[in-house]
Amino acid sequence: MSSVMRQWATISTALVLLSATGASAFAQQRTTLQTIDFPPGYETEMVIAELPPGGCTGRHSHPGVESAYVLEGEAIAKFDNKPDLPIKAGRPLEFAPGEVHNVCNVGSVRFRALAHYIIEKGKPLVTHAD
Repeated sequence: MSSVMRQWATISTALVLLSATGASAFAQQRTTLQTIDFPPGYETEMVIAELPPGGCTGRHSHPGVESAYVLEGEAIAKFDNKPDLPIKAGRPLEFAPGEVHNVCNVGSVRFRALAHYIIEKGKPLVTHAD
């Protein structure tokens, strides 16, 4: 077996194991605290979003607005069409619906934020970008 085929086999196996355990291939962990059916036709989801030092969310977007408050750590939010946004503990942040972003923990401690998502009912919370 060539080294490229071995690498693909290893990656495929890892993805299958991650899927089987419910883990994400991305470093971000989201813990849902509450989901409310409001406003009409939408769901508001409150989560604690976390990233280990050096971890990134991967490029993604949300079909609705994300509003968050950083509890701990520091990160950089990277966008396709605008400058990077430094994010630090004690600061609020917001991502517009459909805005592709990638948040990377640039600090030495776990990055933690309390985030609220207002998403049209039936739509996924996260859409991963290529």
